[in-house]
Amino acid sequence: MLTQIKFGTSGWRAVMAEEFTFANVRRAVAGIARYVAAYKPQGARVIVGRDARFLGETFCAMAAEIIAQHGITPLMVEEPAPTPALAYAVVHVNADGVINFTASHNPPEYNGIKFSTPDGCPALPEVTKKMEAEIAASDASSAPAARSGGSGAKKQSIDVKSSYLKRLSEVVDLSAICKAKVKVCFDPMWGAARGYSDGILRGQGVDVATVHDYRDVLFGGHAPEPADHRLQDLRDKMKATGAHIGIATDGDADRFGIVDADGTFLQPNYVIALLFDYLVETRGWKNGVAKSVATTNLINAIAKARNVELHETPVGFKYIGELIMRDKIAIGGEESAGLSIRHHVPEKDGILAGLLCCEMVARRAKPLGEQLKSLCNQVGSYYPQRENFRLTPEVKAKFTEKLRFDPREFCGHEVGEVVRTDGLKLVFADGSWVCYRLSGTEPVVRVYSEARSQQGLEKLSSAAKQWIFE
Repeated sequence: MLTQIKFGTSGWRAVMAEEFTFANVRRAVAGIARYVAAYKPQGARVIVGRDARFLGETFCAMAAEIIAQHGITPLMVEEPAPTPALAYAVVHVNADGVINFTASHNPPEYNGIKFSTPDGCPALPEVTKKMEAEIAASDASSAPAARSGGSGAKKQSIDVKSSYLKRLSEVVDLSAICKAKVKVCFDPMWGAARGYSDGILRGQGVDVATVHDYRDVLFGGHAPEPADHRLQDLRDKMKATGAHIGIATDGDADRFGIVDADGTFLQPNYVIALLFDYLVETRGWKNGVAKSVATTNLINAIAKARNVELHETPVGFKYIGELIMRDKIAIGGEESAGLSIRHHVPEKDGILAGLLCCEMVARRAKPLGEQLKSLCNQVGSYYPQRENFRLTPEVKAKFTEKLRFDPREFCGHEVGEVVRTDGLKLVFADGSWVCYRLSGTEPVVRVYSEARSQQGLEKLSSAAKQWIFE
């Protein structure tokens, strides 16, 4: 029985040698090739890239051969490349898509395929459904895959690094970082951003130290996720070098992690809020801000204080990417450590996030913690949190039914507003809220909570868990 290959907005991901096999990769790539060839029968060009995972080179070579057999010219990226760099390249060279072998921040046993459309966006559902249909049609046919273009299109090599770094130098004030003598530590987590964040800073004379600056397909034995508990080596390096800021990226560099001068990890919620306030202050951009429904209401408060239109989207960066392409927002972000800005790629960019934080420290001449304290003194304090709870089949069935109804009461508190932008979000009179989202791939419910004090958050978190299992 064939494995069903389904593409989400983050692509298709699976464990290698289980579902992510050579046979299934061939099926997936052939489906993508048939989709591209259908809307552009002649002269199509597709970028083929990868992160630093095991067998990435082999998968890229395989993909190049398959799409060439469909008359599509493979534009090969020879070295591991960040997802945002590939997203920028597809627009910059006017290509017809990107096949990117990456599993992002997932553990090392995973790999995946992500397809980006010619506008640099992750493939939207209307695209992925067509690709899945092409895979199914090919599976159902006993005939070999149709070839167009004779013996196949000839592959070409493409450099995505130089043009992407040039673009970053246009949107980030690198000279300010150098002038302020900001010392930076960078952790690429053995991934695709090696030589990117540190390379562009060193090119401007900035003092940069690195950790995990070599390829390790096992990512140190854990997921390449720039979360608080993964960044101790970065903290140690910061202490040893006297760094003012630590920046990190995940395996494909679309997510970020930020550590303050004193070793404190800044929640992505707070980083997005700080950068929003900073961009309005320094760029004068007031065209809008976007955040997912699960992201801090500190952004709401800043938008109100700055008189900026707020867009609250479902979870999934594609919604924010669309607003960036329409120039409706100055910045958009999600609590899961993804953001991008105006006039940049409609894709998460962890490299950009880290560089902008360095610029913010340089120009404001204050550690990020002090900046956050000052901001909260102006608009109020917000304490966000995310938790995951595994559910038994019985509990999941009961809770799924429970989510269908709009509750008027929640653990003794009156519900002031019910929001169904994505999942179930309950907003209370004091401005605190809780949001439930069931995972589509595992028996897990994701719970996002936010209160106006730490004590309030602890009570809300306890109530949020109680409501699941009561």
